Amino acid sequence: MFTIAIVRKPGTNFAQGITTSHLGTPDYSLMVKQHEEYIKSLESIGLGVFILEAEPDYPDAYFVEDVAAVTPEIAVITNPGAPARNDEQELIEPILSQFRPTIRIKAPGTLDGGDVLMVGRHCFIGISERTNLEGARQLGEILDQLGNTWTPVEVGAGLHLKSSVNYIGNDMLLMSKAFYDRVEFAGYRKISVPQNEIYAANTLWINDHLIMPLGFPETKLRLAETGLPISELDVSEAEKMDGGLTCMSIRL
Repeated sequence: MFTIAIVRKPGTNFAQGITTSHLGTPDYSLMVKQHEEYIKSLESIGLGVFILEAEPDYPDAYFVEDVAAVTPEIAVITNPGAPARNDEQELIEPILSQFRPTIRIKAPGTLDGGDVLMVGRHCFIGISERTNLEGARQLGEILDQLGNTWTPVEVGAGLHLKSSVNYIGNDMLLMSKAFYDRVEFAGYRKISVPQNEIYAANTLWINDHLIMPLGFPETKLRLAETGLPISELDVSEAEKMDGGLTCMSIRL
């Protein structure tokens, strides 16, 4: 049961962040409006939201999830794989230390929270452009000590593991077709997203509610079969910056 979410306001220079998309120039005023709606959605399902101020030195800092991987027992402060985002972890540790003991991933290990998918007591750790094997190993050792299990997953295409695979409760995963038959996910119930709706794989599950990006009708129909309440949010400006619903908050 999640009770708290930590978010950070996007800065006026958020469009100077890292992106590989070709979806046009992001609009700051629209980004602010969409971020406010995101906060309202979290509050509507019972979360207390801690809102951190923008950090102009770090245009991507509103993608706050990437600097931490949180379990019920501990907050692991990551070592972001993009050099431009390094040191963001210094901003989040004092906040998270109010809620959990903290421990850090150390160089040469790199780890982004967007590559960490907790499914109950098991963790899938994506090996991606941002997370290397050493970072995954360090996190895995921490999880082992807490009685968790973990599996490394080669991401291949896509920024993070959670760009393509997310947990939606009840031992069920929502994923792109590229991951559907992967041996790492054998034994789980699965819903695939259509090839033309891959962005919808980044759907956020909180306390038996689903928050999905707006504009993906076929995925919404498939998710409706779970019987869970579904909210849709327009996150067009975050999408332009390679971000999505999961990465804009840390849930505790």
